[in-house]
Amino acid sequence: MKNSVELDEFDRKILRALQENADYSMADLGNLIGLSHTPCWRRLKRLESEGVIRGKVTLLDASMLDLNVTVHAQVTLKDRTESAFAAFEAGLMPVTEITECHATSGDQDYLLQIVVESVGHYESLLKKTLLHLPHVGSIHSTFALRQVKYSTQLPL
Repeated sequence: MKNSVELDEFDRKILRALQENADYSMADLGNLIGLSHTPCWRRLKRLESEGVIRGKVTLLDASMLDLNVTVHAQVTLKDRTESAFAAFEAGLMPVTEITECHATSGDQDYLLQIVVESVGHYESLLKKTLLHLPHVGSIHSTFALRQVKYSTQLPL
């Protein structure tokens, strides 16, 4: 597990601003948080080099791309060994429909978030791909009816 880094209020302001809009120019970002261009740039580069900022992305609206079904799948492995966990995790990486994977406590080993066009597409993915991932014992699927809250912003 990574160690946390020390952040002061300017660092937190930079991170909050960039979570809202990663397209700020350095001048606009500096003005927004109360720093001139160069100190703001140095702080941003430090946050990037220390891994606090992992990357910059464009968030897409899944429904506008006909990806209307979100599935949460709880996966239990047949074998609970280190090599089984590693094989399962490596096996799911190329499956683009899996947008998140969390190792969990409790009866299930993993929670997957899967985004697909339709229930039929999920059924096909389940039968042809998910059930054939290494060491899968069972998969219990829950379909989201609607998204009540969505945020990529961490509480800083």
